[in-house]
Amino acid sequence: MKAILYILLILPMLVVAQVDPEAQDSTMVQYIYVEGDSIPKTAIDLSEVLVLSKLDFNSKDERIRYLILRRKTLKVYPYAKLAADRLTTLNERLERLDKNYEKRRYAKKIQKYIEDEFSAELKKLTKTEGQILVKLIHRQTGNTTFDLIKELRSGWRAFWFNTTANLFDISLKEEFDPMLVEEDFLIEDILERAFQQRLLERQKPAVKFDFYDLSDKWRHNTAATKTKD
Repeated sequence: MKAILYILLILPMLVVAQVDPEAQDSTMVQYIYVEGDSIPKTAIDLSEVLVLSKLDFNSKDERIRYLILRRKTLKVYPYAKLAADRLTTLNERLERLDKNYEKRRYAKKIQKYIEDEFSAELKKLTKTEGQILVKLIHRQTGNTTFDLIKELRSGWRAFWFNTTANLFDISLKEEFDPMLVEEDFLIEDILERAFQQRLLERQKPAVKFDFYDLSDKWRHNTAATKTKD
């Protein structure tokens, strides 16, 4: 898990632009009318909530695999969220520093904090948990772990870390692609259910996809498999 820890340690050196949402004018309040009474529109939570369909499994083994994947996903997601949070928070801080030596000093300080806080936990991850984490880092940042390393170090160093990770069956080039990879869709399904149950804190993914399109595709694929059987 050395490569996973490395990417969390070097994230403070990355700069990612952030756009602050436009402040809403408090005087612009819309009302809706219910049985003659006016209610401020802001008083009603109109956030989009995905309607999740029941998952069908072809066998007991498939259900068990899903539950194992769920446990591992819930375990590593906070680390992927941390990676994305660092990209945003550190960018804001680095933007306020004018001199390069100040930026390097601040980056080293954050790296030391992350190492002391999370290295012990990351070393406990299994191979499959490490691979899921690599996928989720791509989901949250839009970059593969390999590319994040390459951006800060030489291409040779990125190659070396990827080769080392491959010895443990982990590819740092792995992307999160729920439209083409069924396991990635299941991971996204697990995340969405966990968000709605407030087991995890929601964070908007950097990778673009439509959850309903994903659900339709994989539900139809499952139905076709059952028909063949």
